Amino acid sequence: MRTLGGVQLETALREHGHRMTRPRHIVWEVLSATDGHLSAQEITARVHALDPGVNSSSIYRTLALFTEIDLVRESRLGDAATWERAHADAVIHLVCAGCGTVQHHHAASIDELPTEIAKQAGFRPDGIDVRVTGVCAACAAT
Repeated sequence: MRTLGGVQLETALREHGHRMTRPRHIVWEVLSATDGHLSAQEITARVHALDPGVNSSSIYRTLALFTEIDLVRESRLGDAATWERAHADAVIHLVCAGCGTVQHHHAASIDELPTEIAKQAGFRPDGIDVRVTGVCAACAAT
């Protein structure tokens, strides 16, 4: 069985009652080939470069399924959504208003945030997605 991005996709799908399809395999291959966030348009373009026969609705359904079974994370960054492979750690998303790039920033305080929220607000977070907007070093230099 082929492992992509450290996950055996077919096993993960079967555990949730789904089967492997070519569109699912190709979308996972695209997501596994990057460490960053990709928009639906970027994913679609990369999938079509590998297999032009995969229709856009299959790509969107696949992204929804992968999000539902926690294989990918969907982030709302402004008006647009982006997807990335799921990862266990909470991160701060640094979103550049100039070029749109998204960087992950790890901070000790983000690791402590679930405990702090639970103690102070009596709320148990399932996930934390912090977004900070500004300008990246490359855009600031221009």
